[in-house]
Amino acid sequence: MSTSNVPGVDASAAPQTVERSTGDLVRAAVSGWLGTALEFMDFQLYSLAAALVFSQLFFAGEEPGMAVVLAMATYGVGYIARPLGAWYFGRMGDKVGRRRVLFYTILLMGLATTLIGFLPTYAQAGILAPIMLVVLRLAQGFGAGAEISGAGVMLAEYAPARRRGIIASLVALGTNCGTLFASAIWALLLAVMMEDDVIAWGWRIPFIASSIVMVFAVWVRFRLKESPVFEERTDVVDGKALSRDEMVDLATKSNDLRALEALRKKPVKATLVSFFLRFGQAGNSGLIQTYMISFITITLAVQKGVGPEIVIVSSLIGFGTIPLVGWLGDLFGRRRMYIIMTSLSLVLIIPTMLAINTKEVGWIFVGYAVIHNVSVLGLASMENISIPEIFGARNRYTLTAIVREIAAIIATGIGPIIAAAWVAATTGSIIPVMVLLGIYTVCALVAAVVAPEWTGRDLTDPRAAM
Repeated sequence: MSTSNVPGVDASAAPQTVERSTGDLVRAAVSGWLGTALEFMDFQLYSLAAALVFSQLFFAGEEPGMAVVLAMATYGVGYIARPLGAWYFGRMGDKVGRRRVLFYTILLMGLATTLIGFLPTYAQAGILAPIMLVVLRLAQGFGAGAEISGAGVMLAEYAPARRRGIIASLVALGTNCGTLFASAIWALLLAVMMEDDVIAWGWRIPFIASSIVMVFAVWVRFRLKESPVFEERTDVVDGKALSRDEMVDLATKSNDLRALEALRKKPVKATLVSFFLRFGQAGNSGLIQTYMISFITITLAVQKGVGPEIVIVSSLIGFGTIPLVGWLGDLFGRRRMYIIMTSLSLVLIIPTMLAINTKEVGWIFVGYAVIHNVSVLGLASMENISIPEIFGARNRYTLTAIVREIAAIIATGIGPIIAAAWVAATTGSIIPVMVLLGIYTVCALVAAVVAPEWTGRDLTDPRAAM
């Protein structure tokens, strides 16, 4: 963007402040909440279906233990497409804006989930059934790869600096709403229908019903205004980001030292810190929200209805946990809160897992709710604002999405498979779950310890926070 190479742009002009009303902020918050709720509803619908019925519907003929492993592997397939979606939609979001991309991702993700409800089973279509399931999981993952990242970026760039944590926690609250809604549907189905009817046709209802949320979310996003930070960027002209060469020319002519430093310095430390913050939370999420339902239902042989019910109770508690942790992050700084929450998580792993392993329903509820709220929901509340804050303005969406999804494919996509295989090899021991939770949590703790504080920084700054 220069007076010579970019027609109509004055290299010496100061960026204009873009105003957004309270109504605009509310729409952005509702948009982020709905989209993230749909994403997590989609994935929780599948994870519960995988734990409860998919091993029978799509992997018939296998031994029960192997059928569960295959069902979890299909769950992990969705994560393979997520980094590709993160790269594709993230670059688009940094180049043409967040609003347009968020419209595309919600539509793709919602359609894929709805179509799962219309799939034939293995008994009806043979090997074609699991193949079609995998294809839809790939499409679902491709859209989801940039959904929650985009929602976090959008809310971070809309919110006042001193309130970013609690406002952006609405994204994490969306994850909770999606998990709760999916679990509530499954609990209701299992309560009012015979198990044979659930397996025959009832399992389709949650996937088809998700289209209601999709339609509402698409409508909200159609009315959403662009991120003010995106429009304030000095490298954005007429709603489109300049190329690197154009940006170098502009920064040189205007003597923009921040932009020159951002173009010269690679955000290596910022990327590593963000990766391991996400790795810890994502790994815990995959084990607790996905695998533990199978462990409780199949390994511990607890009644099938208990799994969805404990997720509902824990998610309801999370409506207090998530905004509280977001507010505390604004008050004390996100780095300090990460250190506190991950340290607390390490202390709680053994007692909460032992409580679940008693097979007593009351203790299962207590153990699951405590570890879920501390190790998953509490960390998610901070993660959704922390990673966008850490990266610079020019590539915030791309790097946020890629870091989140690569960490997720390693931690969340593979974790439940490793846990299922390891527990099977140790004849039902819960120790492998404890070890994996400890590894994931330590990764997030170390990342927070080595990082400088990043809370409340100027999001128009093209440089990373570290």
